[in-house]
Amino acid sequence: LFFFSVFNRKTGEPPLINGWIPYLGKALIFRKDAFKFLLDQQKKLGDIFTVHIAGRYITFIMDPFQYVYVIRNSKQLEFHEFADKMASKTFDYPALSKGKFPDLKENLHRIYQYLQGKPLDIISDHMMKNLQDVFEWKCSQATDWETEKMYKFCCSVMFEASFVTLYGRVPAADGHKVISEIRDKFIKFDASFPYLAANIPIELLGATKKVRKELIHHFLLQNMTKWLGGSKVVQARQDIFEKYELLGDYDKAAHHFAFLWASVGNTIPATFWAMYYLLRHPEALAAVRDEIDHLLQSTGQKRGPTYNIHLTREQLDNLVYLESALNESLRMCSSSMNIRISQEDFVLKLEGNQEVGLRKGDWIALYPQILHMDPEVYEDPKEYKFDRYIENGKKKTTFYKAGRKLKYFLMPFGSGISMCPGRFLAMNEMKMFLFILLAHFNVELVENKAVRLDNSRMGLGILLPDVDIAFRYKLRS
Repeated sequence: LFFFSVFNRKTGEPPLINGWIPYLGKALIFRKDAFKFLLDQQKKLGDIFTVHIAGRYITFIMDPFQYVYVIRNSKQLEFHEFADKMASKTFDYPALSKGKFPDLKENLHRIYQYLQGKPLDIISDHMMKNLQDVFEWKCSQATDWETEKMYKFCCSVMFEASFVTLYGRVPAADGHKVISEIRDKFIKFDASFPYLAANIPIELLGATKKVRKELIHHFLLQNMTKWLGGSKVVQARQDIFEKYELLGDYDKAAHHFAFLWASVGNTIPATFWAMYYLLRHPEALAAVRDEIDHLLQSTGQKRGPTYNIHLTREQLDNLVYLESALNESLRMCSSSMNIRISQEDFVLKLEGNQEVGLRKGDWIALYPQILHMDPEVYEDPKEYKFDRYIENGKKKTTFYKAGRKLKYFLMPFGSGISMCPGRFLAMNEMKMFLFILLAHFNVELVENKAVRLDNSRMGLGILLPDVDIAFRYKLRS
């Protein structure tokens, strides 16, 4: 016989969905399809409710007009400690918030200045050059049609170009081979990522622990010092780690590995979806390619893998069809849960004189996928419309619900204090990948099968495809 401890609701606390399995609560049904589960609860209980999931009490705020009240309360609703705990467990370094490493978290955060403004231009230029090098190495012989699997292709190109941009070139004659080996291990580790994020002990995940250790070993100082031409952001991180004697060599290497995962873990699947949807929709492909060709023509740059294309940030930003198509694929494939943890018992005041009573340790969650798929905000939300974010030839940034303008309408990179600091670089990288691909190559799908979203990463970022799909490419004449 199980005896349930009744979690009594206090005045002002939202309705609770408890589930009948002790500890697990609604974890299994939530994991199976969080999107459907949350929509069902919203219909029954309204825009604010609490769900018991695996020992946690998570209060979901479903109304996008209320997001701003959660995001601006960053003092009472904290994110960094939660992220730190999860990352330190997943990537095997000591938690930063334990007081052993004073100011390390703040110092690392300051380094994100290298991913904005002028330094962003520098790192983007390097990425553009490295992407072209990888494309040339991989594809310059494709005078006739070459066939590959699309996810594998995106993974191969984006991983190598990102790795070289951030950490530098591996000077060995078989530099490509070394990076390919790291990539293969990375893919194995990445397959276990949802389980690690769900707090499942790594010992239960087969070879994952061994693979993680091997990956971290690549980032030991004696290996990293051999790599040539790394980025300022990685160098600055190295310099900071050296100041902390209590951080062992392995711990520093684990931090570098975590940074690599943060750089490519979501960018690779996002690149795949952007490419997949363009190839599925010929009119989208034609519009984006036309825009790319027009820019090359107007700047006097030549097409072909032997020519180096250079793009300024302004030119990249002005590619409105490319950006809209990319945003549309992000709308359709992103599934991140924005989490905050209540630091004290307090009353969260919302619009319309609503109040939510929270207890210390309660989780608050925003689930933007519900917003991204809201037919009131996005007409026919399940359809890919490449020009959804364009109005009168310019970027469209006004979206409405119930006749009111939304402050937040597209949230693939999180929100507020949990917003991804590398989002500008990630957008640039994906745009540059598509730019080079479409400038130099004719590309088309070989298989006519539908690729669906694999929901095993719901709540964790960009969803992966459930299958890979074959495509072919050849140099444009």
